[in-house]
Amino acid sequence: MQRRRRELFDLIYPPSAFTRLNEQDDARFYETDRFVPHLDALATEVVQRIIGTLMIERNPSVLDLMASWDSHLPQDARCRSVVGLGLNRNELAANKALSTFIVQDLNKVPRLPFDSESFDVVLNTVSVDYLVHPFEVFREIGRVLRPGGLLLVVFSNRMFPDKAVRVWREAGDAERLMIVEDYFAAAECFESPRRFIYQGRPRPSGDRYCRLAIPSDPVFAVFADKQGSPAGRAPRPTPTVTWESRPDDREVAVRMQRTRDELCCPYCGGPLSKWQVPLTPFSEWDQEYLYVCFHDDCPYLLGGWDTMARQGNIGSSYRLAYARERDSFCALPVPHLNALKESIVD
Repeated sequence: MQRRRRELFDLIYPPSAFTRLNEQDDARFYETDRFVPHLDALATEVVQRIIGTLMIERNPSVLDLMASWDSHLPQDARCRSVVGLGLNRNELAANKALSTFIVQDLNKVPRLPFDSESFDVVLNTVSVDYLVHPFEVFREIGRVLRPGGLLLVVFSNRMFPDKAVRVWREAGDAERLMIVEDYFAAAECFESPRRFIYQGRPRPSGDRYCRLAIPSDPVFAVFADKQGSPAGRAPRPTPTVTWESRPDDREVAVRMQRTRDELCCPYCGGPLSKWQVPLTPFSEWDQEYLYVCFHDDCPYLLGGWDTMARQGNIGSSYRLAYARERDSFCALPVPHLNALKESIVD
């Protein structure tokens, strides 16, 4: 079974899959200090909450792999040690979470300079896309993790395109999740990996891009325990990260009864916008206009990203629409926050 799996991965991931547009030595590329956030403020807090939820070990030994100036650990994390391995010495030295650090290029030497079963947790945040030898590195991670230890891989849709490997550049978000899961499987020492997806939220106020209707950076996480968890240990909880409050079903039902007169969204209370139904041969609507909630912080929309992702439709949500003539509601699928807005009637 393992041999067949390896043969399959060799077919799916030939050497050309891990080529890059810029094959310049990584040490030279990363010698420039980049003390900038790799995620926006909201996405950064999401990552911290994921780590805080999953890291259930008491005083764990942590390896921050391909580390930078920020390890994304929650402020209240209590760790025995945090070792950083990365490429930029100045950034690593500025990382206040690290107990110590090592400068090493994993794309040149994909072997970790640590004893077997040295760590309880290994973190890899927004850098898996740059691994030229991911299968070797994930096997090494499995070697240095203690039985039952956690590997958490977090990524977004931001990258240095010149340094990301080809298979990553040419993949979409859903495919990237499967790629990381393949890395876990190829190591042959992890339990079945689990996913966490956070996307579609409005960008934080004060962010330089918030006025452009660009959503907050999506956060995708794949995580698993190394096989051999201690007997009797509780399973790791599933991360749940939310700030938005949604009225209960009873309150929504009451608000829906008032929608015809008030034309307000029963989920967020905001005014519905008059929206012209597109003229297509596939439309089943027999009226010219609908009333749609275009508030990007509406709980109906925000919850839709999560619901659609669980159904396999990653990167899609839906907005609430109201047909006044029928006094009925429906969902309008949207692939991004600006979708459908061109048909709003002033």
